[in-house]
Amino acid sequence: MRKSLFLICVLGLPCVSWAQTNRASWANLSALRAGQKIQIVEMNSKKHSGTFANVSDTAILYRETAGEQTIQKQDVRSVKLMASHRLRNTIIGGAVGAGAGAGITAGTWENHGFTGGKGTGAIVGAVIGFVAGGVVGALLPSHKTIYSVNSDATASDHQPVTKPTTVPIVPTAE
Repeated sequence: MRKSLFLICVLGLPCVSWAQTNRASWANLSALRAGQKIQIVEMNSKKHSGTFANVSDTAILYRETAGEQTIQKQDVRSVKLMASHRLRNTIIGGAVGAGAGAGITAGTWENHGFTGGKGTGAIVGAVIGFVAGGVVGALLPSHKTIYSVNSDATASDHQPVTKPTTVPIVPTAE
């Protein structure tokens, strides 16, 4: 039991460290290199895709088919790096699925089943697991959020925007 708990804690560390990265820092964009594919989402949810060109303290510059475009910092909700790792994810998912499928079916397959022994079961499980794991791997998202702010905050000071209050209009009888 202690070993299992220790293993869960060790395997959970990467998740915790990823969750603590500060994606609200505009300085994260300086790690991008010119030519990398990015997607920018504005505060009004309008999406732009293109290749990264440059970033300053006040704006981000990118290239799309229409030419170079600039979006001001206060208008940017998020920037994602659109790296394609679909083939890698498919291979890894397939390998993990094959291993899991082979292990599960070898352990549960009957010794003298109608199609053979445990070895046959392991092969059947590996094939099914490879296909299932490959599909899951191919469907995993292949982008990384570099910069993100709350949609209710301005990008410049990250403070909540005061929303105007509305007063209901009640018709009066005249």
